[in-house]
Amino acid sequence: MSDILVSAKGVTKDFGAVTAIAEATFEVEATDMIALVGPSGSGKSTLLHLIAGIDRPSEGLIEWPALGGPEALRPGPVSIAFQGPSLLPPLTVEENIALPVLLAGGGEQEAASAAGPLMERLGLTDIADKLPEEISGGQAQRAGLARALAGRPRLILADEPTGQLDSTTAAGLMAALLDQVNTTGAALIVATHDVAIARGLPLRWQLSDGRLQTGAELSCSS
Repeated sequence: MSDILVSAKGVTKDFGAVTAIAEATFEVEATDMIALVGPSGSGKSTLLHLIAGIDRPSEGLIEWPALGGPEALRPGPVSIAFQGPSLLPPLTVEENIALPVLLAGGGEQEAASAAGPLMERLGLTDIADKLPEEISGGQAQRAGLARALAGRPRLILADEPTGQLDSTTAAGLMAALLDQVNTTGAALIVATHDVAIARGLPLRWQLSDGRLQTGAELSCSS
């Protein structure tokens, strides 16, 4: 039997009179690697938040059969790298990255052992002791992704993870992300406008005006 991490049936999310997601039905299985594409404002971030259990649907049902209820998702089985600033201001870059391990009950040595290789892989070692206000937007974006990976989650959600990066840095980040997924057997959903990134993932979902089409032909637009 398939290891189903997320199952959604008829999920709708309304914000007042605006429907951000309309009657979405889908499943995410272990090791799935999905590019979530669609124009700005099509509902990509909202869908990721629903999958992460951060938001609740207005209608329909979303469940995490292999992960437990929404209260068990974070920190641990599900992690999300947000599109906007998300690092905690009082913590250094290294402390931010190590935080999920500590919150999940790991010790300081375990947290440091998780953070160190990720910082090296993503080019963050030189800014490990800096606060979020002292680093660039691109560095903060990489640190946010490193934090999402540190706890070795079973489902990784990344919202425009290369949006503030040049093409070379973006390629390195995606290589690190895919390496982590392949090593741990995690599932991955990447919301992106980058056609190259979308083409590099075997599955594609298309969102348009809140309507989700799985197995879609590639169509990325800003």
